[in-house]
Amino acid sequence: MSEPREPALNVRGVAVYPGLLDRPAQEAMVQAVRRVVEAAPLFRPVTARGREMSVRMTSAGRVGWVSDRRGYRYEPRHPSGAPWPPIPPEALAVWRAVSGDSADPDCCIVNFYDAGAKMGMHQDRDEADFAHPVVSISLGDDALFRIGNRERGGKTESLWLRSGDVLVMGGKARLLHHGIDRVKPGTSTLLREGGRLNLTLRVAL
Repeated sequence: MSEPREPALNVRGVAVYPGLLDRPAQEAMVQAVRRVVEAAPLFRPVTARGREMSVRMTSAGRVGWVSDRRGYRYEPRHPSGAPWPPIPPEALAVWRAVSGDSADPDCCIVNFYDAGAKMGMHQDRDEADFAHPVVSISLGDDALFRIGNRERGGKTESLWLRSGDVLVMGGKARLLHHGIDRVKPGTSTLLREGGRLNLTLRVAL
C-alpha cells in the first residue's frame, strides 16, 4: 500500500485515493477476503419488502450487516448462526491510514458484484454515531459510483472506481446518498472469475 497524503480527488466531500493499493496489496486483500468468506459464506440479502438484492454479501468484525423481512440492521452472527470472523489486518491497515479516526472499525461489510449487480442510491445510517467515517475499498472490475445529496433526489455526480481505489465518506459527506450504477466486466484480472469486491469499514456500535 502506498503512503496516503492528500486525497487525489474530492467529490462533494468524499475523499478518493485512486490506486492506493498496488497489485500485491490487492492480491493480499483478496486472499484475506477469501478467508472471511470461508468462515462466513456470501449470502443474498432480502429487503423488508421481500425483494432479493443483486449483490451478495458477508461481513467480518464484532457485528455484521444483514437485511431481511425484519429490516436493515447489525447482528452479532452470520445468518447461519456462526460468529463473524475478525476483520482482516490488511483492511484495518487501510482504515488506519486514511480514516483519521481514533477508533478502529467493528464491522467490515464485504459486497460481491457480478456483471449484472448494482446498488441503489442509499445512505449508510444504521450506525450509532455518524461522527465516524465509512472507508470503502474497491477490488476487481471497475464500478460506476454515483454520489448524491443528503436528501434523496437532486443532481448527482459519478466517477469510475477501479481496483485498488479507496474512498472515505466522513464529515459533511458522511450521510450523502450514494450507489453503484453498474460494473464493467473484464476491466480487471484480479479476480479469477471476474466481478468486483467492495469492502466497507465502519464503526457500527
